[in-house]
Amino acid sequence: MTATGMLKPLRFPRVWLGLWWLAIAVTIVVCLIPPPPLALPQNSDKVEHFLAYFLLASAAVQIYRTRAALLWAGAGLVLLGVGIEFLQGALTTDRMADPMDALANSVGVVVGMATVFTPLRDLLLRMKG
Repeated sequence: MTATGMLKPLRFPRVWLGLWWLAIAVTIVVCLIPPPPLALPQNSDKVEHFLAYFLLASAAVQIYRTRAALLWAGAGLVLLGVGIEFLQGALTTDRMADPMDALANSVGVVVGMATVFTPLRDLLLRMKG
């Protein structure tokens, strides 16, 4: 099966796929640049981690139609979330690797991928995306 055969019959499937990959790239950059000086409650960043990976995973559900493609996307996002935590510890001086962040990322992926079992799975198709 070709790469485009794994995509849903969206109006502009390659554009949506490109936007998804752009969102992944932005996530990587944001996680590796110095954090903004914000006074946030302790551990509130876990919600941000969850939401970011939930959105990436649920976007994959909107774009990919095959089970195999979704499994690869989900596994890749979990590996990305764990890998970024390692990179933060190894490459940055103003961030630290946090296993709880990796867990929040992974839970976000699982919950986002679970949207495939809801009527929301074809939201982009219904919007004539």
